[in-house]
Amino acid sequence: MGLPLVVGIDGSDSSLLALDWAVDEAVRHGVPLRLVYASLWERYEGALPSTSLKRPSERVLAEHVVASGAERAERRNPDVKVTTDIIPEEAAAALVREGDGASALVTGSRGRGQLKGMLLGSVALAVAGRARCPVIVVRGDEAGTAGRHERILLGPGDADTAADAVRFAFREAEVRDCVLDMVRAWRSPAHLGRHPEEAANTPEEEASALLDALLGEAIAEYPRVRAHRTTLEGPAGKILVRRSAAADLVVVGARPRTGHVGLQLGRVSHALLHHAQCPVAVVPQRP
Repeated sequence: MGLPLVVGIDGSDSSLLALDWAVDEAVRHGVPLRLVYASLWERYEGALPSTSLKRPSERVLAEHVVASGAERAERRNPDVKVTTDIIPEEAAAALVREGDGASALVTGSRGRGQLKGMLLGSVALAVAGRARCPVIVVRGDEAGTAGRHERILLGPGDADTAADAVRFAFREAEVRDCVLDMVRAWRSPAHLGRHPEEAANTPEEEASALLDALLGEAIAEYPRVRAHRTTLEGPAGKILVRRSAAADLVVVGARPRTGHVGLQLGRVSHALLHHAQCPVAVVPQRP
């Protein structure tokens, strides 16, 4: 059995949706599930004088959340091995550290107590930008989160961020036995500030050639995956957000920051994390 799939839970509707998605994902990959509740409550409640034998209310809440989460996971699929942990630490930092021993991290798109109008919670964004393992932010409509489209969407991006994202997407398509839709966006010379005669190939030809270069090894490694390649003119973020309406998961890569802790989340990743209509997987490129 491989490394566990770690899911951050806090009792919110968003984290319950993430938990359900994570149970199904753990079944697909045959890995255990680890439920983590992280909060700084001890920093605040520990400083208050204790006037009764009651435990801190936040601790009681945490224990209830992880216990009910484990029960929910068992009801959804009793074959999944589930462990739980309560960590007295800021949520994003705790989850990032947990990711060092995980096959992937799963979070909801919004946390407990956040405003409904918020597109993405701060914890989800921080984890996606700092973790050293794949991070899946579960968001979108019911069809996408339930996997009814039977399609994985891959935006491979550039060569320096693509390799691990490509392998992740092919592996997902294989275990789900679904179509892999690989999309590379291109812009016309006018948008790039150059004249057509300055390039040996057209932007569309360059996009197609890059897809061929990025996907060659993966196609050979996963011959059973039904992979479709598409090049489209326009901004990559808008194209992928639009196509996410017909996908069960959209996969993008991220590059490590030079001299900094964390990843370089570009405009495409931000657009998907805030607006995609299905879960989003951000896969860091290993050095």
